[in-house]
Amino acid sequence: MPVRFQLNGVLIEENDVSPSMTVLDYLRENRLLKGTKEGCAEGDCGACSITIQSALGRVKTVNSCLMLVPQLDGMSVLTVEGLSAPDAPPHPVQQAIVDNHAAQCGFCTPGFVMALYAFTQTGETVTPDSIHEAIAGNLCRCTGYRPIVDAAVSLGSKAEKVIPPAIEQSEYYTDGNEDFFAPRSLGDLVALKSQHPEAFVLAGGTDLAMRASKDRQPFGQVISTANVTELNQIERDEVSVTFGAAVNYTRALPVLEDIAPSFAQLVRRLGSRQIRNLGTIGGNICNASPIGDTPPCLIALDATMIVHGTGGRREIPADAFFTDYRKTALEPDEILEAIRVPLPSPELVFRAYKVSKRFDQDISAVVGGFAVKIENGIVISARVSLGGMAARPARAPTCEAALIGQPWTLDTAIAAGTVLAEEFTPLTDFRASQGYRARVAGNLLQRFYLDTTQQDMPVEVMAL
Repeated sequence: MPVRFQLNGVLIEENDVSPSMTVLDYLRENRLLKGTKEGCAEGDCGACSITIQSALGRVKTVNSCLMLVPQLDGMSVLTVEGLSAPDAPPHPVQQAIVDNHAAQCGFCTPGFVMALYAFTQTGETVTPDSIHEAIAGNLCRCTGYRPIVDAAVSLGSKAEKVIPPAIEQSEYYTDGNEDFFAPRSLGDLVALKSQHPEAFVLAGGTDLAMRASKDRQPFGQVISTANVTELNQIERDEVSVTFGAAVNYTRALPVLEDIAPSFAQLVRRLGSRQIRNLGTIGGNICNASPIGDTPPCLIALDATMIVHGTGGRREIPADAFFTDYRKTALEPDEILEAIRVPLPSPELVFRAYKVSKRFDQDISAVVGGFAVKIENGIVISARVSLGGMAARPARAPTCEAALIGQPWTLDTAIAAGTVLAEEFTPLTDFRASQGYRARVAGNLLQRFYLDTTQQDMPVEVMAL
């Protein structure tokens, strides 16, 4: 079947576009919609921002450089050209940019316009924080952000109910050379993974899509998890929350905010709204990067990975899921179905810390997940997990042993931090040296102590 979607109000059917073509390239080269720009081609600058919306979903801003054309199937797509007709007045967002002198060279402006348009559709209260959140994924190098923020303020909260048409979705698309599978059930997904063990499994694509956007490499065969019903569920009971592996960060965020606010804060930093609207926790896990942001948190929270293959379902503790550099315990015919996170008990103290050169949207040098249970001032259990310190995200058992049974004091945190700094042998790369990583990891325990006991002491750079 063709890829079918609505583009700026016009129904499009594509039968021969390469499944490895990015949406950005398609818009610019095939549809000559040059307003959508290429800046970084990796989801950092926002110049390529567009919006997508399903028949039942909300308007979402995304990076078109990190989407493949078949991912548009069933969507209503809007680019900056579609906001107003050529002979019509500018859209209110465009007019606000003009009125507030919020563009100079203009290269980044279409991306800002689309991000602000999506912001107006949410109905959020317009505050400095909400504006920052809305445009955190867009970079401007010459205008300065003040007039752009002024434009956002002038728009106010003007949510419009936009209901696009329902468009039949395809479960298979090919251009004759490459295949894109989009199964709708877990059974079909597992069967396809068994039949095509070498196929790329695509969740949101915020990392995998750089194979196309940066490396210009074809995928061959892709199996998308986006439409699998079972993988898009969030279930909560009295003891745990289970996130389907295809649940994106945007949907997971309010749940994480409720059960582990520090984890939610880290998720906001790992990627912009554009990234969170596509990226998934399941994709971050299966990517198995040693500097991935979510694995150390999940290990510290004692999460369980639920995997499914032709032999059925099995469960793997998070700290046993990562086996080596970018390798997991998944068998060739298995997929990650869900992640089960225990609800933290009242006595559990948990924090997640990310150390990077930029506050927003930067690759981590070190990520730490810290969870301790304290009774009568004594640490009775501890789970400490680090990313960026070894070939895989891993626990720090020697550090944990140095905490358990000790009074929760600054001296204990310093002593355990000294142990932690010596427990790993991290690499030196352009993000951080070995010595820096080791020292930072140890110092994070002091930060953890101060963060959990000295409520009036700011430990975040944004608090100053």
